[in-house]
Amino acid sequence: MRLTWRKFRSDTKRGGSVELSRFFYEKVKFLSWILLGLVLFSGSSDAFRGVFQDGIYAAQRGDYKTAYELWLSLAEQGNVAAQYNLGVMRDRGDGVPQSHKEAIKWFRLAAEQGNSEAQYNLGVMYNQGEGVLQDNVLAHMWFNLSGSRGIERATYKIKKCEEKMSPTQIEKARAMARNWRPKKIV
Repeated sequence: MRLTWRKFRSDTKRGGSVELSRFFYEKVKFLSWILLGLVLFSGSSDAFRGVFQDGIYAAQRGDYKTAYELWLSLAEQGNVAAQYNLGVMRDRGDGVPQSHKEAIKWFRLAAEQGNSEAQYNLGVMYNQGEGVLQDNVLAHMWFNLSGSRGIERATYKIKKCEEKMSPTQIEKARAMARNWRPKKIV
C-alpha cells in the first residue's frame, strides 16, 4: 500500500497531542519515501532505478533539493514515479516552495499515465479547489479512476462528491471515467 501525503496532512489537523502527531508524521514520512521507491519502481530500468533511488535516499536525509533535482530530470522524461513525487513535494512544500498549481501539473502528468495515487490526489485537489477551480465532476472522475485501480478511500470521496452533485453531473463524471484512457508517453 502506498501512502499519500494529502491524507496525513489532513490527519494532523484533528485534535490530539501535537507531539504524538508530529512523531507519527515523521515516521510515516520516512516510511513513505521507502515505500514509494520500492513499489513504484519494481520492474523499472536499472538506469532510472538508480537515479530514482538516489532521490529516495536524499529525501530520507532531508536533502529535498537534491531529491527534487534528481527526480525532475526523470519526470521530464515521462517517469511516472518521479512525476508523482514532484507533485507531493510541491503540494507539501518539501524543500521547494509550496505550489498547488505545480503539484497539479505533476500529479496530472502521472495520473494521465494511470498512476492511481496521483489520480486520487487530483480528485482531492479538484474537490477542495486547491490550485484549480473547484469542480465536483472532475473530482468525481479522478476519484472513480483511482478507486477502480485499488484506492479504497476513493469510495468515500465519491459518495461525498455525489452529495453535492445533480444526477446529470454524476452521470457525466461516470461517463468521463468510463471513456478515460491512459496516455502513452513516448
